[in-house]
Amino acid sequence: MLLNFGFIFMKQLIISLFLVQAVLAAPSTTNHDIVVYSGVPCGIAASITAAREGAKVVLIEPTKHVGGLSTSGINTAETEHMLKWTIGGFADEFYRRMGKIYGTGQPAYYFESSVAEKVYLEMLKEAGVEVRYGASVDKVTKDGAEITSITLTDDTMLTAKVFVDASYEGDLMARAGVKYAVGRESKAEFGEEAAGIRFDKTPRKARTVDANGRLLPGISAWAKDLKEGEAHRAPMNYNFRLTVAKDPKLQVPIPAPKHYDATRYSLLGDWLRDRAMQKKPVKLYDIIDLYPQRNGKFELNNKQSAIFSLGHFGGQFDWPDASYEQRARIYGDHLDYTLGLLQFLATDASVPTNVQAEMKMIGLHKEEFADNGNLPYQLYVREARRMRGEYVMTQSDVQTDRRKPDSIGMGSHFIDSHHVQRVALNENEFVNEGRIWRIGWANQIPYRALTPKPAECSNLLVPGAASYSHVAFCTLRLESTWMVVGQAAGVAAAMAAKDDLDVQKVSVPALQAKLRTGQQVIDFIPGQPERCERLNGPPEF
Repeated sequence: MLLNFGFIFMKQLIISLFLVQAVLAAPSTTNHDIVVYSGVPCGIAASITAAREGAKVVLIEPTKHVGGLSTSGINTAETEHMLKWTIGGFADEFYRRMGKIYGTGQPAYYFESSVAEKVYLEMLKEAGVEVRYGASVDKVTKDGAEITSITLTDDTMLTAKVFVDASYEGDLMARAGVKYAVGRESKAEFGEEAAGIRFDKTPRKARTVDANGRLLPGISAWAKDLKEGEAHRAPMNYNFRLTVAKDPKLQVPIPAPKHYDATRYSLLGDWLRDRAMQKKPVKLYDIIDLYPQRNGKFELNNKQSAIFSLGHFGGQFDWPDASYEQRARIYGDHLDYTLGLLQFLATDASVPTNVQAEMKMIGLHKEEFADNGNLPYQLYVREARRMRGEYVMTQSDVQTDRRKPDSIGMGSHFIDSHHVQRVALNENEFVNEGRIWRIGWANQIPYRALTPKPAECSNLLVPGAASYSHVAFCTLRLESTWMVVGQAAGVAAAMAAKDDLDVQKVSVPALQAKLRTGQQVIDFIPGQPERCERLNGPPEF
């Protein structure tokens, strides 16, 4: 009898332990009204505005910091190339909160990454948004056209009524089976004059091949193998937006790259030697854009007109569809390229002594990104995937056919595409390829550009990788405008969740009424300019 009892006890214990192990091994599951993916400004706007509508919201941020590029080195709203009157609602509130911190009583369109992060965190806390850090979307489960759950890379499973993909890359959208485009459409696809492959008019003199006739690093192809106006698989280039200081008291040293290879900068070295032979002076500003910002901080950026700059031409080709492991390698390559370029400018014999001296005067600013070696948290992914939704915004929509009945916000930024690649004309000349720079016009952003086609997904909104052609996307791809579409997505998601509606069936007039109440600018305003004024800079092309 005791033996039998002992056997039963042990059997029950084993079963209990097995069940405990199964529970511990199973992914944790949480349920919300709305899941917003990516804590970039677009996702923050969507999360907070949805929560203010009464929805239970969780915001998923794959890194350790919210704010995207606004907290990773882009310290401008980019209003210098847009119409300020188009910025209302949540975006205006954000900039005004920073203005209050700076004591200006006005929106702060130029700011510091650390201040932007402080404001975003305060706003998220006030709205009661739960934020989860450190995991990316791994899998999406659907029932027909409806997303039933997503699983993160830490095995957490999340269920919700509505999902919002605010990310730069559109990773949730892609895993949900929604169609998208990458790279640049041809001129013929949408009848866009500025589309496709675009060769610069001015050839640059530098050796393009090595002793064996192979293209040098930084040269992607031969021009003869490409055709003007044809489609191309790659988006515009990426770079890091470093925050630096000239005052030694504010500096920490710029670290060396993990892998330094001076041959990566051969084109630059050749150009510098040629300038020296012609006795033409060179300054650091001829190579890198250095923007003065607040409190002794300077922002480094890719210089469009330079022969060689912080943009890693060709390094971005595979990023949009890459796995997370592949992206980590691409990220590391961009970091090596960036730090290597700065080391090259400070030390290489081909660099004039005055440029070396200018470079050596600069260090990373010790007050920014202190938990990341004073380097920005994110790579500047200017463009990756773009949804093919219910309506595709094209060049005509942002320049001529600018009024939309289902407007949920306004854009106005210049059509601004950085170069994509360098291509060899011959052994001693190359041209940059991909640049677009056109004056912007106020344009209404349609709700249909945020919604997938109904058959593909019924409970997903995509304000980040929205439904735009490459040319039109160049007017959307800045944080101030992304906050505009993020606000619209957040309010629409809350409406869909509350009324158990497909996102495509949300009442547009009701959505517009809520957005107007929230001070979002969705209408043209009589008396306000519709065309951006040309500022100092290169001519349109």
